[in-house]
Amino acid sequence: MSDPEFFDELAESDWDAWYRLTPEERWRESEKLWDYFLRVGGSLDPEPDSQSPFYFAESQGALPAHGRAGVRIVRRSGV
Repeated sequence: MSDPEFFDELAESDWDAWYRLTPEERWRESEKLWDYFLRVGGSLDPEPDSQSPFYFAESQGALPAHGRAGVRIVRRSGV
C-alpha cells in the first residue's frame, strides 16, 4: 500500500469530511480532540523557548507528576 495516490486520496477525503461539517460540528469535534489530548497527558503550558530573552535554563525544573504547582511549607518561628 505504498501507492502515493492512495495516500493523497485518503488525505483529501479526511479534509473533505472536515469541511462538510458545520462550524458547530467542527467546534464539538475540536473539543473532543482537546479532551483526548489532555487525558493522555498533554499540557496547555507553553514549552520553554531557548531563543527567548526571558529563558533561563537554570530556573527550569522538573514538573510535578500531577501537573500542578508544588506546595511549599512556610514555617513560623516565635511570631
